[in-house]
Amino acid sequence: MSRILLVPGRGRPKPEHWLRRWADANPHYRWAPYPPAPPFTLAERIAALHDAVTGGREVAMTEPAVLVAHSAGCLSVAAWAADQTGATALVRAALLVTPPYIDPRLPSEPDGHPDDGVYGPVPRARLPFRSILVASRTDPYTTFAQFEEYAADWGAELFDAGDAGHIETASGYGPWPAGERLLAILHKGPS
Repeated sequence: MSRILLVPGRGRPKPEHWLRRWADANPHYRWAPYPPAPPFTLAERIAALHDAVTGGREVAMTEPAVLVAHSAGCLSVAAWAADQTGATALVRAALLVTPPYIDPRLPSEPDGHPDDGVYGPVPRARLPFRSILVASRTDPYTTFAQFEEYAADWGAELFDAGDAGHIETASGYGPWPAGERLLAILHKGPS
């Protein structure tokens, strides 16, 4: 059995959002970090994710985690994994849903706007755990070809969600049965 850690995007998911619905329906799921208001910086997101994966200073975790990330939360997962080589052994898998595309040629901007949540280039190294990247053909932040780049770089399986927008409330996603099936595959682990 694995722990489920929910990694939100920049904003607070609305009550109808699939990520919020999953949290409400499954009290044992944990936020990493709790949805921001105002948004956290990337460093704060990475620290919160690290504490959730490892148990922080109080408890050492031995049960593997499955990460469920949406939007900018996917970028937090990639940045955390690039920086935490030892702790990544505590992650069984990740479901990465519609990460926004950031051009890898962009320079790092440590003095960027605090609402950005992510600064500079996104780590493109292969993730050290199984991952499924959910791609939409009509996402306003990322083209399908850019999703394919992320999947190839991160070593993720690509799931084509079709014309699904950003897979959030505005795109009609409250319930998301396909996402629940993908999570069940990752939660079960290798056959």
